[in-house]
Amino acid sequence: MSDSEDEAPDKQLKIVIMGDGASGKTSLATRYSQEQFGRQYKQTVGLDFFLKRIVLPGGVHVALQVWDIGGQTLGGKMLENYIYGANGILLVYDITNVASFENVEDWYSNIKKVFGRDTKIPHIALVGNKIDLEHMRTVKMDRHQKFAQEKGMSSHFVSAKTGDNVSLCFQRVAAEILGVKLTKPEVEQHQRVVKAEIIHYKNEAAAKPVPTQPKSSLCSIQ
Repeated sequence: MSDSEDEAPDKQLKIVIMGDGASGKTSLATRYSQEQFGRQYKQTVGLDFFLKRIVLPGGVHVALQVWDIGGQTLGGKMLENYIYGANGILLVYDITNVASFENVEDWYSNIKKVFGRDTKIPHIALVGNKIDLEHMRTVKMDRHQKFAQEKGMSSHFVSAKTGDNVSLCFQRVAAEILGVKLTKPEVEQHQRVVKAEIIHYKNEAAAKPVPTQPKSSLCSIQ
């Protein structure tokens, strides 16, 4: 990857992030562009804009313009202006919130209305966020995969909090838009493994200390 502004990018891609409020869109954009995660939720009003420069296999330099659209814009008058000219759209939902997944259908319908039948629809990715909360998942993976397949979307699971698969998600989307094939080492480079927290449970049976044999203070010299 390269964030250098000295090298002129070969391609420029507009990537729009859409979805319900609190689904993690801003956290996803911030994690990807700045490697940061804000723990306090702040609603995006209108849109936020991020820029990220990447290098795809074959030395293809790409400037990604990431547009983070506020969740309240669904059905709003400005939505068409925001997503116009997009090369790729990330439809983000929270895997612990069924409603956010069900509302993806409405976001998708709005995209279809904007681009119409005569205009080529941009690459659309279905992104399940907050995989760090897998134990709280309410949207089954097969339901996610079925919806993505029916709508012709690419499928992704990420965690904006831990950064897992975030870089890989954007890398894959950019590569698919430009028709660049990612190699296995390239995928592994941008893939991170979720590390589960280790929880120590108190065991009453083991509460009493086990008596230890007193150590001898003597030492022998050979």
